[in-house]
Amino acid sequence: MTQEITQSYTPKIQPNDILSIIVGSLNSEANEVFNTANSFTTASTNYSNTGSGARVQPLGYLVASDGTIEMPLIGKVNVSGLKITVAADTIRAKLQNYLKEPSVIVRNLNFKVSILGEVKLPAVYVIPDEKITLPEVLSLAGDLTIYGNRSNVMIIREENGKREYARVNLTSRDVFNSPYYYIHKNDVIYIEPVKSKMLDTDSRIRVVPLVVTIVGGISTLGILILNLVRL
Repeated sequence: MTQEITQSYTPKIQPNDILSIIVGSLNSEANEVFNTANSFTTASTNYSNTGSGARVQPLGYLVASDGTIEMPLIGKVNVSGLKITVAADTIRAKLQNYLKEPSVIVRNLNFKVSILGEVKLPAVYVIPDEKITLPEVLSLAGDLTIYGNRSNVMIIREENGKREYARVNLTSRDVFNSPYYYIHKNDVIYIEPVKSKMLDTDSRIRVVPLVVTIVGGISTLGILILNLVRL
């Protein structure tokens, strides 16, 4: 059986994105003007680092609130709302006045997703290829625990000044047609526990005061018996 892919997602550049822009040309010395070697350390998790250790990544170009980046020689370039490939073509066209046969590679450095709740490795994950599905994200987190509710996964999404709350059933084939099958930048995925765990946890919480009361009563009774023996 085959199924047509009806949902697809290609991210677009937004203000506050951090872009890695690698410029190449026949003049290697001129390339260095654009490819600054500065770097900084971040504790975010990515594909190759499932712990919380630090890693080093390029500093990149910050997209300003007006949707522009500031590059040497060519000045401000408006990239907001553009796909990564279109932004690369736009920068390449401007560089032709300064470099011979320039090439440009653009990557988004802060495409991150938060995964919380009943997964083995809850964390903030940085996605290097900027396109990932819900099952792939959950596999990064080590899959759901035995207490994870696969039929009611919550996804919180903030875009265009609005916050959306959606529920996805991983056990249904309809998940492939869901607008939340492809994860967007800054999505928050929460895996809630199944009811059996919540009931088990609740019963334990209720039993603790009872046990404390019984132990306290036994201790008091023991003290009274000890005092009677002494008498």
